[in-house]
Amino acid sequence: MSTLSGKIAVVIGGHGGIGGAIAERFATEGATVYATSRRAQDDEVELGAGRLHERCVDAADPSALSAFFETVRREEGRVDVLAVNAGLSEFATLDAISEDHFDRTFDLNVRTLLFATQAATALMPAGGAIVLVGSIAATIGTKGYGVYGATKAAVRSFARTWANELAPRHIRVNVVAPGPTDTAMMAAASAEIRETLTTLIPLGRMARADEVAAAALFLVSDQSSFITGAELPVDGGMAQV
Repeated sequence: MSTLSGKIAVVIGGHGGIGGAIAERFATEGATVYATSRRAQDDEVELGAGRLHERCVDAADPSALSAFFETVRREEGRVDVLAVNAGLSEFATLDAISEDHFDRTFDLNVRTLLFATQAATALMPAGGAIVLVGSIAATIGTKGYGVYGATKAAVRSFARTWANELAPRHIRVNVVAPGPTDTAMMAAASAEIRETLTTLIPLGRMARADEVAAAALFLVSDQSSFITGAELPVDGGMAQV
């Protein structure tokens, strides 16, 4: 039997990069997956033992997010697994941070995460599992990414609180915290930043998106049944040694 056989999973920010890899891995492991993205086209495909429903949704739009979860409720009746990956990372040192930069980053990375989790848990039965995509940027203080790092620190804080609040319902909440990962988001960084980050990784390379997805799968599977409120770094040792 596949790891997520029979589960209904939602992946917010599930098209391309880390989110896309998570959505595809969940489906391959037997879940019926609803994956949102502003860039996705509404589509349905079979993957491995499961099925992937891609939905074009602007998760930062409260009405669009609400309508999406209403669709999931109507079609499936519940959400067993939630992964929240939607995020924005832009370079801005303290002197260059604008109100727009701050608002856009916190709106997507924190506000969307909060209300997506609220909507999903309203449909989540006992035994549900949530994985939030954080980042080691929450703790290492990378120059020029102070606002991004602050949003990921908020994600880590939410996970601790929600793990406490949802434990009586037997719902687990954990964080997967990637280091630099070879995705389109990282490709947008300058060659100098990419090289500097890579030299700080003991394993000598960036992560692959599928490696982060494997960690996310572990955190929502029965293999981690006694783990909640935790953060699992996937960073090649960058922030660990």
